[in-house]
Amino acid sequence: MLQAEIKSLLKEDISILIKVPNSGKHYLCDCGEASLLTVKETQTISALFISHTHIDHFSNFDGIFKHQIGSGEKIVICGPKNIHHQAEARLKSYTWNLIDENAIEYEIREIISEKEIHVYRIRPPFWNLESVTTQDFLFEDEYVTVECTILDHKTDSVAYLFKEKDSVTFHENASTFKKGKWIGELKTAFENNNADREIEIEEKMHKAADLFHLLTRNPGYKLGVIMDHAAIEDNYRKIKTVFEGADLVYIETFYKDTDQEFANLNYHSFASASGKIMNDCQVKQAIPIHFSRRYTESDQQEIETAFYKAFKKN
Repeated sequence: MLQAEIKSLLKEDISILIKVPNSGKHYLCDCGEASLLTVKETQTISALFISHTHIDHFSNFDGIFKHQIGSGEKIVICGPKNIHHQAEARLKSYTWNLIDENAIEYEIREIISEKEIHVYRIRPPFWNLESVTTQDFLFEDEYVTVECTILDHKTDSVAYLFKEKDSVTFHENASTFKKGKWIGELKTAFENNNADREIEIEEKMHKAADLFHLLTRNPGYKLGVIMDHAAIEDNYRKIKTVFEGADLVYIETFYKDTDQEFANLNYHSFASASGKIMNDCQVKQAIPIHFSRRYTESDQQEIETAFYKAFKKN
């Protein structure tokens, strides 16, 4: 199951680390200044997912790549329109005469729309952008696929849904056959919907479809991160399309209900609005995050109370 840790304290910028257990694989959602993010964690980040580049979501980009340079790894950066030029500008603002071109590679994925992703490559020491391709999906590796939707925050603000790959369980007690390599072959046929595949078990051939009852597909865990967004119907429609039924969602809840006027003015959400859309999406668990710096711990408690009242109203 995917695990998420908020790496920022109450009055700090937002940053959320997502881990794949037992893999050493980390993903980072937004890179504001966050005192709980360690150097070791930074060095194991394989992909950055930037919602938007307001300073409180992007200010620690330099600190992150400072600890990644020299790894020789390819790091993926996903973000809204113009993210490739903004990352390029940050990288080019330093002198890199002692850094080899193989020290690191960034692959930048600029989200034009949910189905139009422009891919660029950038390497030291000159950090010149290379256009690679345009693709219709955002991110996939051996552990997760990541979908997104673009919300209105008076600028594009990308919300991300991380989905673990589905797994397949073999029910040993339901089988009369001895265990063997045929189980792996059966799982492959099941995952590829290849019902006609012939599986050899104990020197006899069996059609895969006749053995599928021994398997169960387990849907992958879905974890969402929804950052800054205006409390408007168009955003809610997009959120519901992507995040409905998710297992866990972290959602921006910048203002108290009594400060809705500021929320409307600044294209942010507020406590009961964020709780209600999570309730409407029927997510299993929702956590309010990213509160205004003006608030104290008691204000945070007020936000959380209003949020969970709206989230659990049914």
